[in-house]
Amino acid sequence: MSKHPGLAPYRSKRLLVLIWPLLAVLACVTVWSATVIRANTEQHRLDTQARKDATAYAEAYEQYITRSVAQMDQITMQLKFSWENSRQPGLLDEMRRDGMFTDSAFHVVAVLDRTGMVRSSTRAGLVGTDLAAGNYFSQHRDNNSTALRVGAAPSQFGAASEVVLFTRRLDTRDDEFDGIVLMAVDARYFTSFVSPATLGAGGVVALAGSEGRLRVEQYSDGNTFTDAGTLPRASGLWVSDSGVRVIDGANSGAGSGADGFLDGQPRVLGWRKSTVYPLVALVGLPQSEAMASSNSYWVDSRDRAIIASVCLLLLGAVGAALTRRATQREREQDEVRRAYRTATESGNDGFYMAAAVRGRDGDILDFRIVDCNERGAFFYGMTRGELVGSSLSQIDSGLFGEALLSTYCKAMEAGFYEDDRRMPSDNRLNISWGRRRLVRVGNGLAVTLQDISEKKAHESELERLANEDSLTGLATRHAFLNRMPAMLAQAQAASTGAALLFIDLDEFKHVNDSHGHATGDQLLKAAAGRLLSLLRPSDGVARFGGDEFVVLLNPCDGERQAASVAARIVDAFGVPFLIGDELHAVGASIGISLYPRDGADAETLVRHSDIAMYAGKNDGKSQYRFFDPSLSSNLNSRARLKQNMLEAIEGDQFVLHYQPRVDARTGELLSMEALVRWQHPTLGMVAPGEFIPLAEATGLIVRIGEIVIDKACAQLAAWREAGVGLVPVSINVSPKQFLRGGVQRQLSGALARYRVPASLIEVEITESAMMGDQDDILAELAALRSLGVKLHVDDFGTGYSSLSQLQRLKMDVLKVDRAFTTELANSKEGKVFFQAIVSMAHALGMSVVAEGVETEEQLAILRNLDCNEVQGYFIARPVPAQEMAEMMTRRFLLDTAAA
Repeated sequence: MSKHPGLAPYRSKRLLVLIWPLLAVLACVTVWSATVIRANTEQHRLDTQARKDATAYAEAYEQYITRSVAQMDQITMQLKFSWENSRQPGLLDEMRRDGMFTDSAFHVVAVLDRTGMVRSSTRAGLVGTDLAAGNYFSQHRDNNSTALRVGAAPSQFGAASEVVLFTRRLDTRDDEFDGIVLMAVDARYFTSFVSPATLGAGGVVALAGSEGRLRVEQYSDGNTFTDAGTLPRASGLWVSDSGVRVIDGANSGAGSGADGFLDGQPRVLGWRKSTVYPLVALVGLPQSEAMASSNSYWVDSRDRAIIASVCLLLLGAVGAALTRRATQREREQDEVRRAYRTATESGNDGFYMAAAVRGRDGDILDFRIVDCNERGAFFYGMTRGELVGSSLSQIDSGLFGEALLSTYCKAMEAGFYEDDRRMPSDNRLNISWGRRRLVRVGNGLAVTLQDISEKKAHESELERLANEDSLTGLATRHAFLNRMPAMLAQAQAASTGAALLFIDLDEFKHVNDSHGHATGDQLLKAAAGRLLSLLRPSDGVARFGGDEFVVLLNPCDGERQAASVAARIVDAFGVPFLIGDELHAVGASIGISLYPRDGADAETLVRHSDIAMYAGKNDGKSQYRFFDPSLSSNLNSRARLKQNMLEAIEGDQFVLHYQPRVDARTGELLSMEALVRWQHPTLGMVAPGEFIPLAEATGLIVRIGEIVIDKACAQLAAWREAGVGLVPVSINVSPKQFLRGGVQRQLSGALARYRVPASLIEVEITESAMMGDQDDILAELAALRSLGVKLHVDDFGTGYSSLSQLQRLKMDVLKVDRAFTTELANSKEGKVFFQAIVSMAHALGMSVVAEGVETEEQLAILRNLDCNEVQGYFIARPVPAQEMAEMMTRRFLLDTAAA
């Protein structure tokens, strides 16, 4: 033991006075170390980002080049086809008059014969010029490939250093060399999009040929260079398919500059080779910008470190001064402690004595726990020794906020306070619900805390069982409707509005019936979880019954927000659910009613959203629909119309009319299209636009399609018996009818039943019907083709067909939609588009039918475009079978059948 125990506190204080400055110095060292590390990290990050940017720009530029060259590829292919079919010297002039090659980017478009002589050109002065000396000519002549060749332009084209040359081989009918198609395009067409805003000052993009000397460059300031330019002369730097590297300027290192940029500026070079053409896209980003950002970051960090160091040293000095006041908390009021000790350690309740800490003006600033029992300390996850001496703000930090201090102050003012309190969810607390009693004693409070967690948990469980769906965990219908008035009142008070979404699962009954109720229950639980993941905590959700859910969006800012949430739900429920080892596809149909527009109470909003949901289901599942007052009457009308259609099917009320299809030049009747009409006994002839959409939505179109096949074959047999000279009948097959399969079976049965040759039947299928599993579609088409019927692509241009798809499907006839026919006489573009369609179809071995021909002018244009057949009101409207028989007898339906 020390001889002078009273000196120990002073020695401790002197030690603390030294520790504070030492800690400040240590903190300064840490700050400067962190500053240097962060500066190095930032420099590395900027370098990495520059590489990523160069890679991304190169990839984007490669895609741009590939798309642009693909356009040139398609244009030269079309020019090759047109020349090989016409070989007219004025072909290019005619194409320019039709709107092609008018862009200033096309320097020269020309056709060279087999000797290299220019036969046709958009630049009149080149006609008759011998260009056989070019490498491009000899390569095409010695190689029978018709692929597009890309290279540099010859000097005869003027500004050859700024021109990219595209050439393609021409063939005779015997596939012998017959010359080339040549197209010189301004190099800026492939680089002019760059600017300092995209690549920075000094940025450069380049297009290089991976198999030749083609090289086109452009600075971000707009200057274009070729050949030598500024790129490194060593093309081996970008020999791989893609990559990125930092390359110094030619003047910054040793060597001749072949491995550096010739303007002396270092750059980050990214490149990517085209997967389609022998071209490389290169992008050079100036490295100086990244270095400037790094230097600026270092200067800012250094200044901040200096300021932080000064502050830390000042804090060290203040801390040393404050240590002299570290021993003033050992004396407490013995009177308060004795009053508290009357009932401390014997009970299950927690007891605390809290002394008020006041400021100079007498206001209470805080409370300090001056005593407690072990039970009370246990509630806070502490021991008595840890809790005693702590201030209320210390133990309250992060748990209760300002609420606890406010409650203690109220108890000091009133002398008494009692309540039941739910404790925050925190793993430091050993109590979830507590009953507090606070009594003022002198300058402090005597606090009793009773644990009532079990009682509250029991009450909560009873309430949960009454208001929560046992399967999904969502609110029940009863609980949701009870809460809705309060939620609507809240929306009204905040003037924000609300939206009620009534959700019904599509095809759930099928899952339940085919896989059992256990699978159905698991699907409902998964659907509830997916629905909750799409909503906000403020939104109300409930299982309304069976496979129906309701959602109250609160707040909701009008139709746009409600539609956004509904669309998100429809998209999410379009993804199949994995239940066990099986995927189950169920969609969601949603009806939406808005508060207060569509109803001021819960019952009205639910009823209206339910009506909107069923209206949407009738139009097609997996969509959302807002409530409209007309929906109620529309639902009734649609239900009546559907019932009438069922009666029409049973009562044989559907009849066929026929619209002829004739040769565009001779006017000879070649075929006819069977069109279904509804002859209602009281309503008369019902227009197809009134019943076909509903038939599609309800699935009745499949049965109607079977009727059309049977009636068409029966009518052919009747005409044959009457001695009429027959032409083929084309039958429309709906997407649902085609995708469901069985069309081949129905056709073969009808052909056999009426002994009709398959050559008299043609099947028309829309583009949308062929968007699905390609293997299934090809199998169905092969089955139809095996019968001997012709296959038509109907309404071409309104769907998503591509050239590659048409090649795979091997269709016989291409029927161009009336929208393209209407544009023929309105614009040059309309003619160009139609001519492109005709050229493509003929190249694939398909004949072309123009739909919707209504004027003699349209017919004349179609004849000039080599369209094979025409159909429309100008020839004849759809007519009954008897009138169609007269047209077959007459055979030629146009007054003037000039070739």
